Amino acid sequence: MSHDDGPQRLLGQWIRHVRTTRGMTLDVLGRATDLAPSRLSMIENGLREPKVSVLARIAGALDVPVSTLTSPSPPTERARLELELAAYQDAPLAARLDLPRIDVRKSLPDDVLASVVALHEALERRVQESAVTQAAGREAMIALRLQGQSSDNYYEDIEDQAADLLATVDRPPGPLMHHTVAALAAKLGFRLVHADDLPASSRTITDREHGVIYLPPAATPGGRGLRSLALQALAHVVLGHRPPADYAEFLRQRIEITAFAAACLVPRDAAVPFLQQAKSRRDIALEDFRDAFGVTHETAAHRFTTLATRFLDLPVHFVRVRRSGAIVKGYENDGITFPTDTDGGIVGQVVCAKWASRTAFEDRNRSREHYQYTDTPNGTYWCSVQTGTDDDEFSITLGTPFAHAQWFRGRDTTARRQSDCPDPSCCRRPPASLEAKWKDVAWPSAKLGEHVLAPLPTGRFPGVDDGEVYRFLEAHAE
Repeated sequence: MSHDDGPQRLLGQWIRHVRTTRGMTLDVLGRATDLAPSRLSMIENGLREPKVSVLARIAGALDVPVSTLTSPSPPTERARLELELAAYQDAPLAARLDLPRIDVRKSLPDDVLASVVALHEALERRVQESAVTQAAGREAMIALRLQGQSSDNYYEDIEDQAADLLATVDRPPGPLMHHTVAALAAKLGFRLVHADDLPASSRTITDREHGVIYLPPAATPGGRGLRSLALQALAHVVLGHRPPADYAEFLRQRIEITAFAAACLVPRDAAVPFLQQAKSRRDIALEDFRDAFGVTHETAAHRFTTLATRFLDLPVHFVRVRRSGAIVKGYENDGITFPTDTDGGIVGQVVCAKWASRTAFEDRNRSREHYQYTDTPNGTYWCSVQTGTDDDEFSITLGTPFAHAQWFRGRDTTARRQSDCPDPSCCRRPPASLEAKWKDVAWPSAKLGEHVLAPLPTGRFPGVDDGEVYRFLEAHAE
């Protein structure tokens, strides 16, 4: 392990090694070099770097060439271990973890020293492995998306566990009420408490010792998003999650708790008959599904994908994109081709400007769903799109191949677009006349988000400030 003071410490190790091999004390070497023993001690301990002239005097007194004292390798295995431990103890990681410092003395056995160094090495290796780069994070996202695609986005075990929990309480018909969610929490030994001082990095905090789940206050009276947050916190308990070992496990847990919450908010035993009846009437409408269970349009669209193929025999795709066309999340098992990066990831990739996901922004009436057929190189797809706004405008798209549009409301739309993507001439490349006019004189300045250069966050729970969480719990502990 390297450190800024490493060469200085190594020099001191060599001086001490040669001196003790010669049987010289610091006093004897001090008289031979006209240097105070205290100064020599500081040099041997790596606390002071000698001038070249002083180093030459020390080498002369020890009867070795200067090159011996400046060797790049430690003189002994013990010296190597001492250097390694000193470097580890001076590293930022040790300070961040507030690790106690070990003062290495002669009385410290070699095997104990070796064990401590090995522990430091293992700790640093574990931290480096958890400090996932963006590339590794994308790789985990891709793998999880493909796993979901292979199972038609249906997680039967999670569905069953959600159904079992719901069966423990009286559940009146209609949307799942806050009161029912609180009853579910009580069945698992938890109370729901709203706190207006949650750490900014945390969505919820679960106090397992006192049986409390802290939620943020509702942004609006009766805010329904809090039901989902509470259910996701409960999902960690029901599904037996442990602190994630890496970012891939963190993402997998996030997918699982989202699926669990959706299975509670839109229970399978009620949702499937609802959708089957709508299909029998050839009147499947995402807005009806959304309103019947009191969830957001996005939750309804995502939940529909988990049930459509398994229970309705409908292949579908779902995608959320920003106003710019950049994909935030997506799923497909109907053959549509999302744009991908070189690793196969879709997040951040820009969909065709002629897809319904983007043409919906042209619709003057944003309160209703936008329907469109799109002819693509892979076939024709019918899509239903709802736009919305949070920090940025976005659209939620649910689509299916042309042959299955017959079951959906909005199938009679006359809106139709032709998409030739990934052919650059479709929407990526400007008309030849504009390109010729501006090619050599246009110089756009691209936006750069902080996430482009930053690694994914580290820690037990990526992105969460443990210090803030523990201080919050200390303040609220009962």
